[in-house]
Amino acid sequence: MNEDEMRKRLEGLRTEHRDLDAAIDALTIGGGSDQLQIARLKKRKLRLKDQITMIEDYLIPDIIA
Repeated sequence: MNEDEMRKRLEGLRTEHRDLDAAIDALTIGGGSDQLQIARLKKRKLRLKDQITMIEDYLIPDIIA
């Protein structure tokens, strides 16, 4: 995977992360929400965050000054 593909993948992951955040908020505000579904969405959101961090770390290497 080249750098451009990784940047596109990163943007897609960020979009999905935002969408999951909105879905979790909607379920929470809606009342009578399914706690199991919310927990699954939160777990998926955490996995996405891990993938985002991993790609960001690869694209933006640490610079030791």
